Amino acid sequence: MPVPSQPEVVVRRSARRRKTVSAHWSEDTVVLSVPQSATRREIEHWTRELVPRVVERRRREAARGVDRRSDDRLLERARELSRRHLEGRARPSDVRWSARQNTRWGSATPATGVIRISAQLQEAPEWVLDFVLVHELAHLLEADHSPRFRELEARYPLAGKAQAFLDGAAWAHRSGPAAEDQRGASPP
Repeated sequence: MPVPSQPEVVVRRSARRRKTVSAHWSEDTVVLSVPQSATRREIEHWTRELVPRVVERRRREAARGVDRRSDDRLLERARELSRRHLEGRARPSDVRWSARQNTRWGSATPATGVIRISAQLQEAPEWVLDFVLVHELAHLLEADHSPRFRELEARYPLAGKAQAFLDGAAWAHRSGPAAEDQRGASPP
């Protein structure tokens, strides 16, 4: 996949952002997320600073071969799962890993179509990651955990097994090494 040296840049202003600025790929476009109050001069500065960095990062990744845990791969996988399990009705605009997401496996914003997946799942089995993606894709169609949502989520054939895996991982994370020390070698 060739990397454009001068990609299209889309600026997204956010009322929630106060100081931070970020840039990421969304297909062949670089999205520059800035605070609502950012001036034109600040946007120009951050475009000059950040866009070359994301272009170079993608160029390095392309030279190494496709990273199966890249944001682009995640978006591609989500679109495939939507086609396979949801008749292609869930259309994510962006899917990316989030290192700041520590209390949930994923989140979806139906209004924008953005899905974020906890970076804690980068090494999870593929079928577990697929379940989390289907869960978040279902949220693009049904915002709450209604019976209709549960029906959409259950279309993933390994949903029960994946949920059990995630429940066990969450329990182990909550319990940590201290709980293991308290349990000792003998059964409870």
